[in-house]
Amino acid sequence: MKVSYKWIKELTGIKVDVKDFVRDITMSGSKVENLYCPGDEITGVVTGKILLIEKHPNADKLVVCRVDVGQPDPVQICTAATNLYEGAYIPVALAGATLANGLKIKKGIFRGVESNGMLCSLGELTLTKNDFPDVDENGIMIIDECELGLDIRPILGLDDTCVEFEITPNRPDCLTVSGLARETAATYGKRLNLPEPKVRGSGDNIENYVDVSIQDKKGCVRYIAKVIKNIKIEPSPAWLRERLRMCGVRPINNFVDITNYVMLEYHPMHAFDLSCLDGDKIVVRRANGEKITALDGSEHTLDDQILMICDAQKPVAVAGIMGGEHSGVKSDTQTVVFESACFDGPMVRAASRKLGMRTESSMRFEKGLYSEICYTAIMRACELVEELGAGEVVDGIIDIKNDTRKPPEIEFDPGWINKVLGTDISVLQMEQILENLEMKIENGVIIPPGFRKDLEGRHDIAEEIARIYGYDNIPSTTLKGAASAGFTKRQIFRRTVNQTALSAGLNEVATYSFISPKSYDKILMPQDDICRKSVVIRNPLGEDTSVMRTTLLPSMLEVISKNYNNRNLQGGFYEIGTEYFPAGNEEISENNLPEEIARLAIGIYGDDADFYELKGITELILDAVGIKNAVYKSSYSPSFHPHKYAKIFIGGNSGEQIGFLGEIHPFVPENYDIGTKCLFAKLFLDKMFEFYLPERTFVPLPKYPSVTRDITFICDEREEGAKFAGAIERAVGNILESVAFLYSYRGEQIPDGKKSMSYSVTMRSESGTLTDEEADKAIKRAVKSLSAMGAERR
Repeated sequence: MKVSYKWIKELTGIKVDVKDFVRDITMSGSKVENLYCPGDEITGVVTGKILLIEKHPNADKLVVCRVDVGQPDPVQICTAATNLYEGAYIPVALAGATLANGLKIKKGIFRGVESNGMLCSLGELTLTKNDFPDVDENGIMIIDECELGLDIRPILGLDDTCVEFEITPNRPDCLTVSGLARETAATYGKRLNLPEPKVRGSGDNIENYVDVSIQDKKGCVRYIAKVIKNIKIEPSPAWLRERLRMCGVRPINNFVDITNYVMLEYHPMHAFDLSCLDGDKIVVRRANGEKITALDGSEHTLDDQILMICDAQKPVAVAGIMGGEHSGVKSDTQTVVFESACFDGPMVRAASRKLGMRTESSMRFEKGLYSEICYTAIMRACELVEELGAGEVVDGIIDIKNDTRKPPEIEFDPGWINKVLGTDISVLQMEQILENLEMKIENGVIIPPGFRKDLEGRHDIAEEIARIYGYDNIPSTTLKGAASAGFTKRQIFRRTVNQTALSAGLNEVATYSFISPKSYDKILMPQDDICRKSVVIRNPLGEDTSVMRTTLLPSMLEVISKNYNNRNLQGGFYEIGTEYFPAGNEEISENNLPEEIARLAIGIYGDDADFYELKGITELILDAVGIKNAVYKSSYSPSFHPHKYAKIFIGGNSGEQIGFLGEIHPFVPENYDIGTKCLFAKLFLDKMFEFYLPERTFVPLPKYPSVTRDITFICDEREEGAKFAGAIERAVGNILESVAFLYSYRGEQIPDGKKSMSYSVTMRSESGTLTDEEADKAIKRAVKSLSAMGAERR
């Protein structure tokens, strides 16, 4: 919201520097985003009068002017302008002056004749034909007679400052100059100067001109109409054009400018040419498939969700948004109908989005406006019509009210307010603050004004008092009582997983939760796989983001592909992400949401990437959260290499699965333009959390040496090493320190369908040094256990 600072000062009577004003009004809750003074970059430009015009002796298109600028001697300036005459008053940029865009004016020689400045046009002063319609925009600016040598900026209205406010959605009342002036007055404890509009009238009766009916009372809570006859379309006076310009609105003509001025000051308005209203009727109703061409020339088809202003036959405006092309005020218009109405905010917002039309008017209506201000606004417009001599106001008014909303009654509890704020503000000062904000206090109850729809309870009242009293005036206090804060067990678990993955050399990534259905084909997922049943997005940005992922694998491969094709030939990534699964066969609703499951995805790639490297990273993470003795069981998945894929269980093969890992099938990376090996692991975080042990037990350093023995045996090719390691652990007993897999071997000495496996067994006793006899007995027990499982020692 852009506002003229002069306008604010006029309505409030404040006399403070604009920078102090910005600080104070921001502290009281109306944040200023920007300041702009159009005259700041213009210096050294003064008023002058042309005394003499002579032909340039050496140039046919130049003339030499002698200009009085209030100095003892006239100034000689050369120019090519053709609209000058002796006695004309003009803006003069003296040598050393600065114009728009930083242009510096220097003395110069034009075809042998000295020139000591420049005569200025509209553009050189940041002005346009709309700002000064009587000035030739292709020539030098001619101004009214005035004292010579004065700074040109106050004369042309360039000494004002445009203050741009950031208005929050809950304060639509501050989208007007009167609303911001009210905030300013309350901030400085001043009285707001907003006189009641006075309209003389010219006789006659509005009922002789137009009839208004409201068919949609919900969409239009108030509609007021006034008629202006014998209108005169002409440029607005300078003061009105200047104010509109400082508020970022382009002046057009007196009637359009009046409606824009009142919109800025109070409330959006519209003007209709009465001769364009069939049947002299105005009907507010829903559309029914009709078409309308708006003022900006765009054509729209309207459905029954859009509120329209119509005459007896056709739509003439989209309610709260924009008028029609053929019903607006034109140069030959004789009679005008002024409209001041209050439309339903959500309905205006929906229509604005549907039609792709967002205007200054719709921006205000969609936030919810105050219906009572409609009367003040239309009477102010009529007052301006009479003040500018733009027409005759017909007596009478059409005012249809459908607003039944009553303002809330809020308890006034000064003691509670002081307790909440930590202040000691007197009751009298609180009452004064509330009265400055136009709130009524009756019998201990506060009645907010109708334009403050954001005030609902006593906490809102406390905030109003605090911001006007001054946040910087509220003393700092120490918190009373005891407070404790910390991470939950689940948060600590997540942080541990995250930090361990980082320490393993992986880079964290974050990917979108929605993917393309084609991703399932790219990872070779079978057509009957349950994971193909995805949650479908109703309004996707495109096919590539049309479903919620049921697996993190495509997302990780996209990351690897992007990095690989940017010449990062190896790397590792992880993501703590979510997979989404439909909740049964029912349609998704508020009470039937998809199942969201947290996963940890790990992806590594490169020519040197190895299955056991990925397995080591996985074991590191499991160990960090207290999960030991996980079992890795080879399995099959179409997306993975047939012989390099394993599921991870806790509690043995018959336990619960907590993840899987493996090398991606060679065909899959090709689908993602990846020309190297890729490996992927996924851990089920929710399941891991069930076995999470945040407490770590540390044991003292050993006092006695360890004894190591190797065991090599032959077993069936299909057997998994993990079960043999478990058998060794159980057989050795409490002197076991660790069992480590060394290698497996297949060769000439090993029968077909068999393999040789070697383990290193480390033993240690806490009570004394182990003897060879004790160690050998333990190994014999282990060998016996292995034999019982069908293994033969080599």
